[in-house]
Amino acid sequence: MVTAGLTGSFGMGKSTVSKMFAQLGAKIINTDSIVNNLLTDPDIIKKVEDTFGPESVTDGVVNKKELSEAVFKFPHLRISLENILHPPVFARVEEEKKQISKSDPSAVVIIEAPVIFERGYQNRFDVIITVFTTEDIAVKRLGIKGISEQDARSRFASQMPVKGKISKSDFSIDNSSSIDVTEKQVEEIYCRLLSL
Repeated sequence: MVTAGLTGSFGMGKSTVSKMFAQLGAKIINTDSIVNNLLTDPDIIKKVEDTFGPESVTDGVVNKKELSEAVFKFPHLRISLENILHPPVFARVEEEKKQISKSDPSAVVIIEAPVIFERGYQNRFDVIITVFTTEDIAVKRLGIKGISEQDARSRFASQMPVKGKISKSDFSIDNSSSIDVTEKQVEEIYCRLLSL
């Protein structure tokens, strides 16, 4: 089994590329989905409320919009949230990897995770793949999803520059052009991963 960490900056196409890998037969573990599930866990909700104050939870539910705005404005709060979430996230990733390994020992497992390098998690994966495009293209694509340019650029600023991620990665995928061009790169990398 080969595990690949799939990363990139906000809005640069991790989810799109992840779906392409899935269509080729890779097993996908999405850490954002794991986080969404964890944010319904009473123990996690309590930790969030204790750390971020009562306004972070409404009627027993984490106010994701409030939380998101806080962590991108104040980097120390982002670290606090990651410290709450990352240990249980990785515990679940390991559980999912074990299940995949039992059913398909030769699987290529793609783990979609946004802050691999920022938190020094690169050693948790066999290889790292970074998806990238220009910030301007990412801003345009995010605008279609209703995210303002100001919000998008503040999120870029909170993450390691994508060039730094590319330089530390085993593979990179340029998602600036057409879907076909991106798919070709994904297919080439998938073949390489199958041979590892």
